Amino acid sequence: MSLTSEQITLIQESFAKVAPIKEQAAELFYGRLFEIAPEVRPLFQSDLKEQGAKLMATLGMVVAGLRNLEAVVPVAAKLAERHVGYGVKAEYYAPVGSALLWTLEQGLGEGFTPDVEEAWASAYGLLSGAMIEAAHGPSSAVTEGVA
Repeated sequence: MSLTSEQITLIQESFAKVAPIKEQAAELFYGRLFEIAPEVRPLFQSDLKEQGAKLMATLGMVVAGLRNLEAVVPVAAKLAERHVGYGVKAEYYAPVGSALLWTLEQGLGEGFTPDVEEAWASAYGLLSGAMIEAAHGPSSAVTEGVA
C-alpha cells in the first residue's frame, strides 16, 4: 500500500488547519481514545498535556515526511518498538486510528471530506501496519486488520 501525491497533499493541507489548535486537538484525541478504549488509560501515567504536545509534534513530523516514507517508516517502527515496553499491544492501534480520524473530523468540520478521511485512513493504515509489524511481528499486522 502506498499514498498518492493527492492524498499526501490532502493530509498536509488538513493537518495545517488542525496544527493551530493542537492543544485542543490533543485533548479531543485522548478524551475520545479513553472513551472508546478505556483499557489504554493506565498506559498514560505522565501529564496528558505534555503527552499531547508529543503526539502533535510526532504527527507533524510524520505529516511533513509523507513524501519520503522510506525515512519515516523506520522512525515509526522504532517508536513502536519502544511502545511495547510501555505495554502497548497490537490491538490498541485500531482505536487510536479511530480516535485520530474522529479528532480530525471535529477539528476540520466540513473540511473533513470523504477524500480527506480516506487519505488519513490510508496513511494511518500504512504506518500502523509497519509499526505493528516492527513491534509485534507480521502476523499481528494482518490480524489487527491494518495490513
